[in-house]
Amino acid sequence: MSIGLASRFNILQQSPHDFASEQDAEPARSSEGLRWVPSRYNIRATTDDGRLVIWNSYRGTMSVFAAAHKARIEVLLGRKGFEAPEKGLVKYLLDRGFIVKEGTDEYRRIQLGFGQQHYRTDILQLILMASEDCNFRCDYCYEDFARGTMQPRVRAGIKNLVEKRLPQLRNLSASWFGGEPLYGFAAIEDLAPFFQEVARAQSIHYSSHMTTNGYLLTSDVAEKLLSWGVSSFQITLDGPAQSHDRSRPTRDGQGTFQTIIDNLCALSRLPNPFLVDIRVNFDRRNSPMLGDLLNTVEEHFKGDPRFKLRFRAVGQWGGPNDEMLDVCGDNEADMVQLRMKEEARRRGLNLSDDIRSIKGLGDQVCYAARPYNFIIGASGKVMKCTIDLDKQDRNVVGHLTEHGDLILDHDKLALWTEPAFERDGKCQKCVVLPACQGVFCPLIRIESGASPCTPLRKGAKKEILEAASHEAGAYRKFIAM
Repeated sequence: MSIGLASRFNILQQSPHDFASEQDAEPARSSEGLRWVPSRYNIRATTDDGRLVIWNSYRGTMSVFAAAHKARIEVLLGRKGFEAPEKGLVKYLLDRGFIVKEGTDEYRRIQLGFGQQHYRTDILQLILMASEDCNFRCDYCYEDFARGTMQPRVRAGIKNLVEKRLPQLRNLSASWFGGEPLYGFAAIEDLAPFFQEVARAQSIHYSSHMTTNGYLLTSDVAEKLLSWGVSSFQITLDGPAQSHDRSRPTRDGQGTFQTIIDNLCALSRLPNPFLVDIRVNFDRRNSPMLGDLLNTVEEHFKGDPRFKLRFRAVGQWGGPNDEMLDVCGDNEADMVQLRMKEEARRRGLNLSDDIRSIKGLGDQVCYAARPYNFIIGASGKVMKCTIDLDKQDRNVVGHLTEHGDLILDHDKLALWTEPAFERDGKCQKCVVLPACQGVFCPLIRIESGASPCTPLRKGAKKEILEAASHEAGAYRKFIAM
């Protein structure tokens, strides 16, 4: 090949490769002869009518294949793998993450993905305790109600913290917690518009969530919150009025169910986009009555995609009434949760923790495990876990100054944020490791040394079968075989 160079001078000024013709370029690589093997993070199940359902915990993808195609798909997903060009069905399976190229180290991919998600400096997630006091006295509550509304100096510190981080931020999240956050409305009224304004001015992605008992969420309050970008809520209803009012009374002993329902109905009449997770805490006392609550939810909110249900077992979380709580055992709780999710789906109600909502890598990681997530208490204490709060010294990882500096104890911070799966053989072998990364709940590992398993580890097959049986039309089926 002649490269047409006149002198050594030209060679020193420009690479000879720059004179190569397009015909000399390397040919495109063919996918002929490539070998494919199934992903180690597939979960498969077969429906009663013979369809094959596959969910991949790395990608968060789910597909349903017709019974007539089941045998062929299972052959392709055999352990020995197969050889085929990257097209048609093979490309579909590859794109969904159900197969990978032979020799792929998927665990190493998780290590890379963990680092990319975990050690980011362009994200700031704040959980703000607008008030540490509460207007309720729930029988399973573990909080001390030691302080009222967040102090003005702490609010100033939060503003200064955000302003200092603005040059490097791409994502800002503010979650309102308590106590009851609306008990400290003055702090929200001060900070929420500020977050929205600075995020808009700097083109930063901003989101805001509130965990509230809903008693003070009148239509006027809701309209203000929505206008400030607080558009996601978790509100608890512990069964119908009889059981809810027993477990979640006001601090002077009055019932709260009807007020919350009235506020939710008023919220539903607003045209704004928002999401409400209706959390249902259950124990042995109220679990037989949860169908009555579904009647109420169905009557008022069926057909409104903004309202979703979430079922959670009551635990002994460190409150003064722990010994009197009639909590369900682990297997019993799993059965109640599965039964209620099945019933909710049968009625056409939405679930906030449907398996289809899990996006894959890192989606089931606890907020406390991320180094960029901080709880800021009403007095300026910086914490990680909303269960421990400041009752345990291990959870108080620092404090916030009025100038916006986070003074952190890095040893305590590392306790919550370490990549624990890298020294946990059980996690490394787990089929749902991509979703939880071994830190579904770091508190469990800290307290007991046990692997904090996500419920997906035991229940994924039942989840995908239940989802497929009720809403099979929502899943893409590969027809062109």
